Amino acid sequence: MIIIKSKPELDLMRESGEILRDCFEAIEPMLRPGVTTGEIDRAAEEFIRSKGALPAFKGYQGYPATVCASVNEEVVHGIPGPRELREGDIIGVDMGVLYREYYSDASRTYPIGKVSEEAAKLIRVTKEALDLAIDKVRPGNHLSDISNVIQTHAEINGYSVVRVLVGHGVGRMLHEEPQVPNFGPPGRGPILKPGMVIAIEPMLNEGTFEVIVQKDRWTYVTADRRLSAHFEDTVAVTEEGHKILTR
Repeated sequence: MIIIKSKPELDLMRESGEILRDCFEAIEPMLRPGVTTGEIDRAAEEFIRSKGALPAFKGYQGYPATVCASVNEEVVHGIPGPRELREGDIIGVDMGVLYREYYSDASRTYPIGKVSEEAAKLIRVTKEALDLAIDKVRPGNHLSDISNVIQTHAEINGYSVVRVLVGHGVGRMLHEEPQVPNFGPPGRGPILKPGMVIAIEPMLNEGTFEVIVQKDRWTYVTADRRLSAHFEDTVAVTEEGHKILTR
C-alpha cells in the first residue's frame, strides 16, 4: 500500500531531509586522500545526533554503521572502517535520518582528489540521471516514467543500470511502497499523486549491470569490478509538481 502523507507529515519529513542535507555539507570537506571511511562515519553520526535526530541506517536489519561508504567498484552498502581513501578513488556516501518518527534518505558520489575523466563522467551522468528522474515527478505521471528516463540516460551514455536494487517509498518507515526501479518502459505502474514520497536512486555501472554481494552480506560490488556511482534524493509529489526534501 502506498501511504499518502499529510501536510504536517511532509513538514516533518522536510525537517528530516534538511538535517540530512546539512550532514552531507558537513562531511564533504573530509572527503580527501588519507581519510578513512570510519572517520567519515563517526563524523556523520555525531552531526546527526547533534541535531536531535538518529542515524537511520545504524542497527537497521543489523547494519553496523551510520553511513554506507561504497568505494570504486562497490555499488552500495559498503561498511565503513579502517580503509583509507586514495587519490583517484570515487566514493558513494549513502545516509538516512530519523527525525520525530520520519525518515529521509539520500546518497552522493564524490571524487577523491583528481580522478580520471572516465570516473568524472560516470559521476556526472549518474547525477544527471537523478535530476532527469526528479523532473518526471509530478501528479498524473506514472512511476515507470521515472524508471525509464534513468535507464535511457544511462544507456545513451554507455552505462548500465543496476537491476536488483531499487528506490522506494519513504515515510514512517525507511522502506515503504512503492518500489522505484531504475529501468523499464514508461507509462506503467502507479500514477503519482500529491502526498506520495519516494527515494529515487540511480545506480550506474561502467560495465555490466550484474552485481555480487560480498562475504560481509552487505556490500554489493560490480561483477566485473568496474566503477559504479550512486545518487539519491527523497522527493515529495506536490500539487504543483515536486519538492526535493534532501536538498
